[in-house]
Amino acid sequence: MISAVSAAQRLDSRGKPTVQVRVTTDKGQFQALVPSGASKGDYEAIELRDNNASAYGGKGVETALDVGTDLKKIDALLREVDGSDDKSRLGANAILGISMACARAGAAAQGVPLYEFLRKESGSKKPYVIPVPFFNVLNGGVHSGNTMAFQECMIAPVGARSMAQAVQMGSEVYQELKKVLTKAFGPTATGIGDEGGFAPPISQPHEALDLLVTAVENCGYTGKVKFAMDPASSEFYNGGEYDLGFKGKTSEKYTGEKLGDLYHQLLDKYPIILLEDPFAQDDWPSWTAFNKTCPVELVGDDLLATNVDRIEEAKEKGACNSLLLKINQIGTITEALSAAKLAYELGWSVFVSHRSGETTDDFIADLTVGLRTGHLKSGSPCRGERVAKYNRLMDIEDEIKASGAEVIYAGAELRTIHSG
Repeated sequence: MISAVSAAQRLDSRGKPTVQVRVTTDKGQFQALVPSGASKGDYEAIELRDNNASAYGGKGVETALDVGTDLKKIDALLREVDGSDDKSRLGANAILGISMACARAGAAAQGVPLYEFLRKESGSKKPYVIPVPFFNVLNGGVHSGNTMAFQECMIAPVGARSMAQAVQMGSEVYQELKKVLTKAFGPTATGIGDEGGFAPPISQPHEALDLLVTAVENCGYTGKVKFAMDPASSEFYNGGEYDLGFKGKTSEKYTGEKLGDLYHQLLDKYPIILLEDPFAQDDWPSWTAFNKTCPVELVGDDLLATNVDRIEEAKEKGACNSLLLKINQIGTITEALSAAKLAYELGWSVFVSHRSGETTDDFIADLTVGLRTGHLKSGSPCRGERVAKYNRLMDIEDEIKASGAEVIYAGAELRTIHSG
């Protein structure tokens, strides 16, 4: 039984206000901190901000806090009370904080870990699956101050045998990459972006991938560590064209078809296994055309916004084959579970994600295990708000092993292991 709901304004990893919610039940007090993104799609649920220029430049969340303290029940009631399609009345940040905290309270009431509670809520089967972590080690786009248009270059230790080993491999490559960057560009090139990845003075995606190849080879992990890219292309799409020089002084414009050719060149040359948001959120023709010949996991983020209506439209148009699951895009845990279920029913994969404006809340680690998604991204193996998720996953792995239950590291089967 929920006896109290309280909310407070706290800071996220970029030093901007976010919502903290505490739910009190007869089993204890349960807390959640809500993340926020920098590159946001038009179809995401809407955060509620104060717009008071005298405090935090208008980014305060006191208005959302006033809403949250009046609510007593969970997701269905939250949606009903809000009454809008995009949760703009109460604010997705207020709603999600309550939803997350109530999920934790529900797990406590059942006497089970959060990942087991979410597994049962979603209808997922056993054995448990520990995901492959995708570490964002090179940053560009709106997440960094360099001139590279593509937002994220990630490494994925598919050749590991456990989460603990995957984290070790990711950390070793990250530290080696720092040495590679220092040698190539000097120590100033090892500054980091919002998600903890390095932001060296490069502008082209092949430059980033060449640096990853060197770092992985130096660590002896060639073949065991694969790559992934998130261009976040809505950020450099304008007037029907993609400008890869949008952060520099010279334009470098591509049509959707020409950009697709560039992606195929990169896929042919480098061990890339996942491509996220290669085209803008409403450039359906480019998505559909590319998906016909794309040999890897093609993930929709801004395209889908964790929204079942957008997922259905993408399936109808043959636009992608994987959902990026961001809980704050849709606003409640129940809706996030429903979006993942729909993606699975369509034969897709599900890729769980953090946000660039993160907190130390590790909820998505349990969510990934509960849904058996097989992979997640939570930034680099650096910065506390990123590492919190990876540390939680190692804890979960240890807990499951200690209980005697079966647990599998997703490895190379990360895309399809949920159905096994």
